[in-house]
Amino acid sequence: MKIARFSHEGALSYGIVDENELVVLAADPMFAGFDTTGERVPLSKVSSLLAPVIPRSKVVAVGKNYREHAAEMGGEAPEAPLLFLKPNTAVIGPGDTIVLPPQSQQVDFEGELAIVIGRIAKNVPAANFADYVFGYTVANDVTARDLQKTDGQWARAKGFDTFCPLGPVIETEFDPSVATLRTRVNGELKQDGVLSDMVHGIAEIVEYASSVWTLLPADVILTGTPAGVGPIVDGDIVEIEISGIGSLSNPVRARAR
Repeated sequence: MKIARFSHEGALSYGIVDENELVVLAADPMFAGFDTTGERVPLSKVSSLLAPVIPRSKVVAVGKNYREHAAEMGGEAPEAPLLFLKPNTAVIGPGDTIVLPPQSQQVDFEGELAIVIGRIAKNVPAANFADYVFGYTVANDVTARDLQKTDGQWARAKGFDTFCPLGPVIETEFDPSVATLRTRVNGELKQDGVLSDMVHGIAEIVEYASSVWTLLPADVILTGTPAGVGPIVDGDIVEIEISGIGSLSNPVRARAR
């Protein structure tokens, strides 16, 4: 089931995607279930699709979780998940603009699968991870690569406003073992990977992250990016597609100094 968050006639709503329509939900399904209002809205009439989730507290991310990406960054995949945080103020939705900060001379795209947490999770055993996952969406872990290298830690490089596009929907029934991820910039294929190549799988990531922080409903976990990351510049269009979920597209603009 695909869940969208959208704007229509001045109101923000949630809906279940049913072919070319949205079945409008009474409230946020993560907290209120899947009761419907009886209204249907054609996707063509929606003002905009929004980020399908706004994390209540944090975006957790995993670095170097594909061996080929770790190698292209000049290192090896770590033995345990390498965790860092992005602020929830970095989140934007489909079609929203990635703004290049003047502090950076190289901003890169990183297409990723995102896990959406559905209930309070602390010290979750890997075998029970699915009980705490609401669904999955597409993410772009936008990174100021030069600042990542010079700072020595990643908070600034990963945390600028607009550096966490999410969307277009949350898929509640998803099998990552057979899914592919492809990233295109201006239509040119840049990343072409399979999610099964993750070094640390979803169950392990949820277990590990929840041993560090209490994960709250609507928190998001980014699971790492395949090889092929690269720079984006003013005027680019970045499109990340995960089979079974959908395609997330965002324009890129420079911010005036």
